[in-house]
This record gives sequence, structure tokens and C-alpha cells, in this order.
Amino acid sequence: MANLYDIPVQRITGEPASLNDYRGHVLLIVNVASKCGLTPQYEALEKIYSRFKDRGLVVCAFPANDFGAQEPGTNQEIYKFCTGTYSVDFPLFSKIAVTGPETHALYQALIAAQPKAIGDSRPGFRDNLNNFLATHHNGATTNPEPGILWNFEKFLIDRNGHVVARFSPEITPDDPAVIAAIESALNS
Repeated sequence: MANLYDIPVQRITGEPASLNDYRGHVLLIVNVASKCGLTPQYEALEKIYSRFKDRGLVVCAFPANDFGAQEPGTNQEIYKFCTGTYSVDFPLFSKIAVTGPETHALYQALIAAQPKAIGDSRPGFRDNLNNFLATHHNGATTNPEPGILWNFEKFLIDRNGHVVARFSPEITPDDPAVIAAIESALNS
């Protein structure tokens, strides 16, 4: 598996970057979208970032337009939306693909390290997702299971760059299970 710190990414403003900038921190990496039913999770992401950043947590948001075209904007539009609507202060990165043949190397490595998310089998969310797909894809819900289920899937990375937890989209950032995992990673 590729070292997460060595994979090139871009800041939302276009500058080259890598997660090496956050070596020694605990990272919560999230694929985000501005026009999703889960978009209000930005508020909880900002709250946990504010709560834990002094202890070493960094939330890293990667916009993706892979699910229902729910992130159609440019990087500039996404930045304006996130900072204007949700007062986001955590790092935002350029839009990438998180599923399919164009999946970014970062997400390939994250998925390989933690193939299954906690909470992924909660009743209701998968049914709602299948209903959405049936409505928006001419009734086809038989697509192969994506590596990422939907927007706002969360990967928790420890201070040594290892994926220690993965939470499905409907698990909110302020869920007790996420908070406990963050605190455990921060205390390690």
C-alpha cells in the first residue's frame, strides 16, 4: 500500500500539497459534496475540528462529484460555499474522484487499508440510497458496490499514517463512536 503521506494532492486553491504536511497529526479524511442531503455534516465537521485541533486533529475535506452529481461546482465555488455557509476552517482540497476508474490514488490507498465502513449496514440508509439510484438511473440499482458508499464517508488516520477506522456516510462526525475513535487516536 502507498504511504498516505507521499500521495500528491492539491489544495482547493490549486497549490500542490501532500498529507505529509500533517504528519504526526490525527486526520479525519472525508469526501464531501455541497448539494447532498448529508451536506449539513459540514457543521459537525467544523465543530469537531474546533474542539480537537489543539490536540492534533486535522479534518481534510476532499470534494467529489461521484454520487448523483452533488458536487458540480468549481473548486472556487466549493471554497466559497464551505467558508460562507458553514464557516469551514479546516483544510479543503481540490475536487477528486473517490470511486470508479478514475479513483484518486489517496482513495485507492484508503479503501485498500480499510475496505469496510462501520455503520455501513444500517437499515434505512441503504434503502434510501437504492431508491435514489432507481429514481436517477432508470431503475438500475444493480451497479457493483462502490469502494465508497456515498458522500461524507470518513476515514480516521492515526499519528503514524495508519487508517484506524472508517465510518459510513450516515454516521455523523459528532456520533459518539466517531468521537471515541478520535479521542483514542489522539491519546495514542
